[in-house]
Amino acid sequence: MTGNVTSVLGTLGRRLGAVSGLALAGALAAAPVLAQDETLRVVIHADLRNLDPIWTTAGITLAHGYMIYDKLYEFDSAGVPQPQMAEGHTVSEDGLVWTITLRDGLSFHDGDPVTAQDVVASLERWWQRDGMGQTLAGVTESLEAVDDATIRITLSEPFGLVLDALAGVRGNPPFIMPADVAATPADEQISDYTGSGPYVFLADAWEPGSTVVYERFADYVPRDEPADFMSGGKVVNFDRVEWVYIPDSTTTMASLMAGEVDIWELVPPDLAVAMEGSPGIVVERGAYSHGVIRPNHLNPPFDQPEARQALLHLVDQSDVLAAAIGDQALWQECAAYLTCGGPYESDAGVVGVVEEADIARAAELLEASGYDGSPIVILDPTDLPDLHAVALYVGQQLRAAGATVDVQAMDWSTLTSRRTSTSPVSEGGWNILVTYTGGLEAASPLTNITLAANCENAWFGWPCDQEIEDLRSAWRTESDVEARREIAEALQERAYEVVPYVPYGQFFTSRAHRDDITGYIPGTPISVYWNVDRAE
Repeated sequence: MTGNVTSVLGTLGRRLGAVSGLALAGALAAAPVLAQDETLRVVIHADLRNLDPIWTTAGITLAHGYMIYDKLYEFDSAGVPQPQMAEGHTVSEDGLVWTITLRDGLSFHDGDPVTAQDVVASLERWWQRDGMGQTLAGVTESLEAVDDATIRITLSEPFGLVLDALAGVRGNPPFIMPADVAATPADEQISDYTGSGPYVFLADAWEPGSTVVYERFADYVPRDEPADFMSGGKVVNFDRVEWVYIPDSTTTMASLMAGEVDIWELVPPDLAVAMEGSPGIVVERGAYSHGVIRPNHLNPPFDQPEARQALLHLVDQSDVLAAAIGDQALWQECAAYLTCGGPYESDAGVVGVVEEADIARAAELLEASGYDGSPIVILDPTDLPDLHAVALYVGQQLRAAGATVDVQAMDWSTLTSRRTSTSPVSEGGWNILVTYTGGLEAASPLTNITLAANCENAWFGWPCDQEIEDLRSAWRTESDVEARREIAEALQERAYEVVPYVPYGQFFTSRAHRDDITGYIPGTPISVYWNVDRAE
């Protein structure tokens, strides 16, 4: 092997530390068996445990959703919503009545046709959970099935983002399910995974902690247009896709280099740099992400603004990004709640985060919050090295400020279940979690779900602030571009006062695949496997 293989092996050795060559051989022996050509094998970034993409916003569950469900609209690479399950739509002159027609040939995996009644039931469940869905529901007078192929949405006021809401990629995407499945209460997980998307989930073959298996849906009819970002024809070229969960990154790298797996969905930054230029491997930079340190606003001490403000003074973005991401070419400091490089980038109201950490000031604010020394529980996803580093950094900084800290190790899938708890810490609740969201989604006051502060309807951590919600509403109804920028600045100033979360900067993720894999759609915020093929 030539090229960067020496660098790769050096990095592999460093990551393994004191692990012997014999132990490495054992790890490789445990790697997945070489797949047949008609099977695509993907190492996923987290164990799939929760299967309902309306119940959770976990990225791995959303990726599962895109395998088996479809949506009315999807975004193209220009950010324009395009018809997917929809044939098209009309809008009344006053902008209040939207009529959407389903395209022909839509059927569920059990053979039943997709009808407007299924769509209505799915949207009614979706908009109870999703931020953009909640906004659309708030201006909707009625949602009805006119006939089996026609849906009518009647609004109480014009809302120009109807299609954007229906094409939403992150959060809780509006996947269409059979009506009887969509009748499941929105705060309960579904138990029937019948969709109408390009793949069928094989529940009997699912092994949590190991393998997820999908088969091509033979009756799926892709659109005629070529694939473009999330939109266009979802053409399936593999009869079978197997997701493999391997929590050890060095074992995954060895498996990819040996050709035992085809794709590594999310590569730790240091290994992405190490593998660049290696024979048989292609490393690609993915979409940029917006880092989030989320305090739980329900539990002390972060139910008090002073304690949340203390976190701003504990975070030095250059330090945390260097620890979590490494190579500075992959990250940048960014204090903007609505992302840097976006239309609403601002430095209004910024406190801390891009300056050297002020431990003394953080300690003062913690004391002012009434913090009594009780353990602060940080949820630590140890199977995601970058987020693991952020969790450890936050714990270290809190200890330096005099806090008692309990960093609780778990895998990401366990964390995505644990974060739903609104219980006190003494009853299994939590104080802080670390995550990131897509940079494009974070750039808008409506799609940045971690900025919303609508109390019990907010994203996990449940910030509650009427001024933030009023500003988000004002931004939505304002059509003047400059006025929207002014509202966005006021929104950021308020965010730095109440601290719904602490932004820890922006960074790029990476993925890698064997060089015979073609057709991977670039830049999608969720990994999708239609259009992917194997070169002859």
